[in-house]
Amino acid sequence: MQKKIFKFISKVNKKVLPSYSKQQLDLQKATNLQKAIIGWKLWVTKKALNQS
Repeated sequence: MQKKIFKFISKVNKKVLPSYSKQQLDLQKATNLQKAIIGWKLWVTKKALNQS
Protein backbone atom coordinates (compact mmCIF):
# COMPACT_ATOMS: atom_id res chain seq x y z
CA MET A 1 0.00 0.00 0.00
CA GLN A 2 2.83 2.38 0.82
CA LYS A 3 4.31 1.82 -2.62
CA LYS A 4 1.02 2.90 -4.23
CA ILE A 5 1.02 6.09 -2.18
CA PHE A 6 4.55 6.99 -3.25
CA LYS A 7 3.78 6.21 -6.89
CA PHE A 8 0.76 8.54 -6.68
CA ILE A 9 2.85 11.28 -5.07
CA SER A 10 5.47 10.80 -7.78
CA LYS A 11 2.85 11.31 -10.51
CA VAL A 12 1.58 14.45 -8.79
CA ASN A 13 5.14 15.75 -8.48
CA LYS A 14 5.69 15.20 -12.19
CA LYS A 15 2.62 17.27 -13.07
CA VAL A 16 3.00 20.04 -10.47
CA LEU A 17 6.70 20.57 -9.80
CA PRO A 18 9.13 21.93 -12.40
CA SER A 19 11.59 19.68 -14.22
CA TYR A 20 15.03 21.14 -13.70
CA SER A 21 16.73 18.54 -15.88
CA LYS A 22 14.79 19.82 -18.90
CA GLN A 23 15.84 23.35 -17.99
CA GLN A 24 19.47 22.15 -17.64
CA LEU A 25 19.78 23.73 -14.21
CA ASP A 26 23.31 23.86 -12.82
CA LEU A 27 23.16 22.50 -9.26
CA GLN A 28 25.89 24.87 -8.12
CA LYS A 29 23.73 27.84 -9.16
CA ALA A 30 20.45 26.43 -7.80
CA THR A 31 18.66 28.25 -5.00
CA ASN A 32 17.85 26.55 -1.73
CA LEU A 33 14.22 26.14 -2.80
CA GLN A 34 15.26 24.47 -6.05
CA LYS A 35 17.59 22.14 -4.14
CA ALA A 36 14.76 21.27 -1.74
CA ILE A 37 12.44 20.44 -4.66
CA ILE A 38 15.12 18.26 -6.25
CA GLY A 39 15.69 16.46 -2.94
CA TRP A 40 11.96 15.93 -2.41
CA LYS A 41 11.48 14.48 -5.90
CA LEU A 42 14.52 12.23 -5.46
CA TRP A 43 13.32 10.95 -2.08
CA VAL A 44 9.80 10.21 -3.34
CA THR A 45 11.10 8.46 -6.46
CA LYS A 46 13.50 6.37 -4.39
CA LYS A 47 10.71 5.35 -2.01
CA ALA A 48 8.38 4.49 -4.90
CA LEU A 49 10.97 2.22 -6.49
CA ASN A 50 12.39 0.53 -3.38
CA GLN A 51 9.24 -0.37 -1.45
CA SER A 52 8.40 -4.07 -1.36
